[in-house]
Amino acid sequence: MTDRILLEIEAGGIARLMLNRPEKLNALDAGMVEDLAAKCREIERSEARVVILAGAGKAFCAGIDVGDFFGKSAMEYRDWINCMENPLITISRISKPVIAQVHGVAAANGAGLAAAADLAVAGEKARLGLTAINVGLNCIGPVLPVSRSIGRKRALELLFFGDLITAQEALNMGLVNRVVPEADLDKETRDWAAILAKKSPVALQLAKKAFYTAADLDYYKAFEYMNEAFARLCSTKDAGEGISAFLEKRNPVWKES
Repeated sequence: MTDRILLEIEAGGIARLMLNRPEKLNALDAGMVEDLAAKCREIERSEARVVILAGAGKAFCAGIDVGDFFGKSAMEYRDWINCMENPLITISRISKPVIAQVHGVAAANGAGLAAAADLAVAGEKARLGLTAINVGLNCIGPVLPVSRSIGRKRALELLFFGDLITAQEALNMGLVNRVVPEADLDKETRDWAAILAKKSPVALQLAKKAFYTAADLDYYKAFEYMNEAFARLCSTKDAGEGISAFLEKRNPVWKES
């Protein structure tokens, strides 16, 4: 059977993570979820500095494969939903920056994946939405990362109405960072990832962890936490190398420690 999640570690420190079930518009099933988690663990062990999350074929991800929806007990439905929501957590827990490369449709959990990624670049023809309400369900899991990107009112609008919005609307809401021509989507995403890959890996990873941790803290406690995180960063070799390179007007050589 063809691998449903492809991983390629490219030159320059970029990992390309590909949802590979194009015949189902990359709809998630249990096998894909397990494989995605395994590939993410592989990324953490690798020398990759930045991750691009993309989808094969005509769509980024159409959400959950509901082909195995029927015939479950309440307990089995709970376990099934926990499994299906895991990718949103798995992606967010990668220590390295993750850029979603969104084309075609990103619906329901697909929109959640785009929101769970740290950054997102969308093709100008892409459409995103929390569409499960249209089949009598809802996107209670995906709305969590979506709401953190666009706020409560906008997130509830997507959750209640289930509409697919255009890439430009998603950009205006703050659900994606950039919208580019379809023909340039792959190149623009790779170019953006390449810029990040040249930054200090230590500084990037610490910044990501600190940002998400502080987001759940009281305002003043968040400052305390961030100051501690910054102090830890200042004590790293990369910090010393970065400052030295700036003063000496040369490119830094990161120590990754």
